[in-house]
Amino acid sequence: MDTIASGHAAALWAGLHLFLLLILSLLVVRLRQKHKVALGDEGIPELARAIRAFGNATEYVPTGIAALAVLAVAGASPLAIHVVGLVLFVGRVIHGVGLSNSGGASIPRAIGMVCTWLAYVFAGVALLVSAIG
Repeated sequence: MDTIASGHAAALWAGLHLFLLLILSLLVVRLRQKHKVALGDEGIPELARAIRAFGNATEYVPTGIAALAVLAVAGASPLAIHVVGLVLFVGRVIHGVGLSNSGGASIPRAIGMVCTWLAYVFAGVALLVSAIG
């Protein structure tokens, strides 16, 4: 496989995920400033949802980026890396929007989690195939 192209594919998705985390973080900061809250959420639902949207992304994105990096190092095809990166990114964006708009169960949150898990499963299978074969 073309490890340069695989590395570039992983770099693209890692960079996009980092910007997603930055945007979610800035949304929290903006709401903290708006409501003059330095720590916690002080019971403000809008701020609590923004904090959870960022927190949830920080729970899933680093593992996804690590999987992308290992796939690239292991010589996975750029297509496989793009599939993992795209599905994870779309899932995280949809989940973040869904969580920001509603603290309860919602279709965007469910779709976002399913996409995230699909990206994890695809990456896990690709890594195992790479390790075995």
